[in-house]
This record gives sequence, structure tokens and C-alpha cells, in this order.
Amino acid sequence: MDNLILIGMPSSGKSTAGVLLAKRIGYGFIDCDLLIQGEEGALLCEIIEKRGADGFLQVEERVNAGLYASRCVIATGGSVVYCARAMEHLKTIGKVVYLKLGIDAVKERIPSFEKRGVVMRGDVSSLDELYEERVPLYEKYADCTVDCGGKTIEETVADIAEAAGFKF
Repeated sequence: MDNLILIGMPSSGKSTAGVLLAKRIGYGFIDCDLLIQGEEGALLCEIIEKRGADGFLQVEERVNAGLYASRCVIATGGSVVYCARAMEHLKTIGKVVYLKLGIDAVKERIPSFEKRGVVMRGDVSSLDELYEERVPLYEKYADCTVDCGGKTIEETVADIAEAAGFKF
């Protein structure tokens, strides 16, 4: 299928750039975090608090693995890369674009983990550890990578479009 699937750390711009990109290329937009919240009737942080990291990941895998769309920009949650079945499915329905952002920029953009609804598994207890754990997974699943560091949202959108083969 012809979707663009955005993966990356929380705050990398998946939702913000994704909706602007969708408007620019004439695609629909799907925010998987909002789908999860809608299905569960709760905020991400509430779902994580109630079900724990593993329980949340089960929900995230179910929602993402069951997603069918055409001509959409799909903003995933940052933790979707822990869900192998979901990532395999997403790769069959579109091109996976990793929005890469350095750890210092991520730290600037995320003032509070608890309110954000960030999944922390196992012994991971800091943003640095989370970053180290996730980056190899983002790289593994990405069809292409867009470095978002030091760019405006407009520059990021243009770079994603170019990486995905859209010309303006």
C-alpha cells in the first residue's frame, strides 16, 4: 500500500510533522496514539499506569497490527517498535520513515515523562537508557531516515516528503 508510517522517539515530530505532511501531499492522517486512547477511553499515561508497560504494549500491538489504510500518513507511538507483529504489518502497508532526533533535543522537548505517557520497560529508568534501547529498533525497521535535529517543522516536512519520493 501507499502509506507513510512515521516512527521515532517521543517528541520527534511524528504527529506534528505528520499532519502537515498529509495536508501537503493530499493524504489522510492517522495518529495511532489517538486511536489507542479512543479505543481504551483513557489517556496513554492512564493506560500505562493501569495496565503496566507490557499491558500497554499489547494494546499498542493490537491497534497497529490491525490498522488498514490507504494514502495516509500514519504517526505511530514511540514504543511501537517493541511490537514486532505490528511493525511487520506496518511495513507491508507502507514506507516506514524514522524521524531521528538527538538525545539532547529529545530532553529539551520532553519536560515530563509521566504526563507524556512514555513506555519504560524492564530496567530502563532514564531518557538516556530509553534512547539507547530504542534507536537500534528504529534503525532496524526504517526504510529511510530523516534527521530532524535543528530543523524547523517546515524543513522536517519537506525532508520527509523528499525521502518518501514526493516532489514539490
